[in-house]
This record gives sequence, C-alpha cells and structure tokens, in this order.
Amino acid sequence: MEVVSVATGGPHPYGGFVTTVTSENSGPDSASTPTQLNGGFYVPPLPGALVSVGDTELFVRTAGAPVATDDANAPVAVFIHGLGGSSTNWTELMTLLADEVFGIAPDLPGFGQSPPPHHGDYKITAHADIVADLIRELVGERPVHVFGNSMGGATAVQLAARHPDLIKSMTLISPALPELRPRASSIHMPITAIPGVGERLMRRMMKRDVEWRVGMSMSICYADPNRIDPRRLADQVAEARERDALSHTAQASLETLRGLIATYFDYSQQSPWKLARGIKAPVLLIYGREDKLVNPRAAFRSTKEFPNASVMVVPDSGHVTQMEHPRIVAEAWRQLVG
Repeated sequence: MEVVSVATGGPHPYGGFVTTVTSENSGPDSASTPTQLNGGFYVPPLPGALVSVGDTELFVRTAGAPVATDDANAPVAVFIHGLGGSSTNWTELMTLLADEVFGIAPDLPGFGQSPPPHHGDYKITAHADIVADLIRELVGERPVHVFGNSMGGATAVQLAARHPDLIKSMTLISPALPELRPRASSIHMPITAIPGVGERLMRRMMKRDVEWRVGMSMSICYADPNRIDPRRLADQVAEARERDALSHTAQASLETLRGLIATYFDYSQQSPWKLARGIKAPVLLIYGREDKLVNPRAAFRSTKEFPNASVMVVPDSGHVTQMEHPRIVAEAWRQLVG
C-alpha cells in the first residue's frame, strides 16, 4: 500500500503521524485501477445463525474456517457494526480476510436479526460485555483481532478496556468517540437522542418508504453513493423491510444512541478517550476524509490518545470505509499485524 503523509508529512504537534492512502497500489494487485478497487465487488450476505450467549441470543455470521476453542494459535477476528447497522456491513471485508482469520460478525442485541437484550440495557458497556461473552463462547479465552465501525468502534474501545486479555489488535473505522462540536451533517444525532423528541422523529421517519430511508442512509454514510452495487442496495432494503416488522427496532436504535451520546459527556476516568490511553494492543484507526458523521480531524487526536496507534485517512471515503474500500482496509490491517 502506498501511504503518503497528510499535509507536509512531518510529525503533528500531538506527537503522532497521520497518513493518507491512495487508491492506486492499495492492494496486492498493483495493476488494479481505482475503479476496479472501488466497484464491481459484491458478495451476498454471509450465512449466519442464532447463538446462545448466556441468557440472550445473538445472530452471528461467520467467514473462514472455524477454530477449536483449544487451538490458541488459530487467528480469529470479530467485527462490530455501527448504530443502525448489522453484521452485513462487514461482508466484503470478511470475505477478503477469510483465508487469514476465522471471522465472527454478530448482530448486536436488538439489531439485525438479534432479539433485544433480556435486561433491556443498550449502553455501550453492555454491548461490549456481550461481545466479550460471545468471543468466549465461540473460541474460548484468547486474544482476537477486533474491527469496529462507528458505534462499533466505541464498543471496541470499551471491550479493550473491560476485557483486555481478549484483544490482539484493534481496527477502528470512523469510531464514534466523543467530539462536543457535532458536524452540521450529524446534528440530527444528538437531537434524536432527546427523550420524546427521538420517538416523534422515529415515528415520522418510519412513515417514509423503506427505499427512501435506505437511500438516505447510504447518502450519509458513503462518499459516493453511486458506487453502491445495486445488489448490495437491494440487500439493505430487504433487511430494513424485515426490521420494520420487529417491535423493538426503534427502541434498540434510540436507546443505543442515547447510550453512545452519554459517553460524550462522561468526564470520569471511564470516558472513552481516557480509556484509549490504557489500550496497549496495536490499534489501526481509519477515517474517511468525506465522512459526514465523524470528523476526520479526529485522526490527529487519535495519535495522541492511543499509545500504540497507526492512523490513516482515506481521501475518497465516507463513514463506512470497510464497505466503500474493503481492499484498502484489508491491506492496512495486514500491515498492522504483519
């Protein structure tokens, strides 16, 4: 992968380096063009099943050869989706890495095809704990590679802080970590978190056609919605239509959003940025320069807060780089752990 420094290429005052990646030479096939790298790559949703985890169940998709719980050397990766997302957000990346790791992607409680949590707790710490329980259930007590996007990135930070022995490396893509000056394009998020207001906004949104809602979400999350494969768009519409029929869908989204926003106003030693300082495992942070939800300038702060971080900014990418540029993310991860 060719990496070039942001701006002058010198060290940022925070003390770390922030790099950006170009689409050219971003994968093992250097003859590939940006068009080939960014488009024409579609994989149907991976197979999955409900897995009992303590008193609850999670719908889990997997890729690669399963590993035995007593095979401590077999590499495992866990993929944590963001708010409003599901395990299908990782399909292409998991497929690219299937020959290298056993990939596990859960639908978090109340999302995708997972039922709501039995205890009704949608806080980020609760999501982190259930992911930890899932890891132990499926592959035993071992360190794994953790990927997290957006709210899934915030969950990964909590996972690393609360269960450090389960972390081999972390790859955080546009992690939703505290920033008290929301972007104009994301101001709807804290407003939606307001009790009463969020419920009214959600009811109004659910009256719109599912195709419109999915299209709006994609336009916010992608730098260029035109690069979405029509088959992937159809999958997302079908998934949204299935979730519309579930009574807990709105509550799961609203309560998780409120749990996420609460972390932005946590000034204790358990605040996300303070927790980041204690993470010893190697961390790769990937930001999209065209991200409408997470300000890519957070890349600079990340170099200060994570003690063992590699940080990169992808110019032609939005909030879901693993979906827009899965090959770039795969190659960056290989360099992190290679």
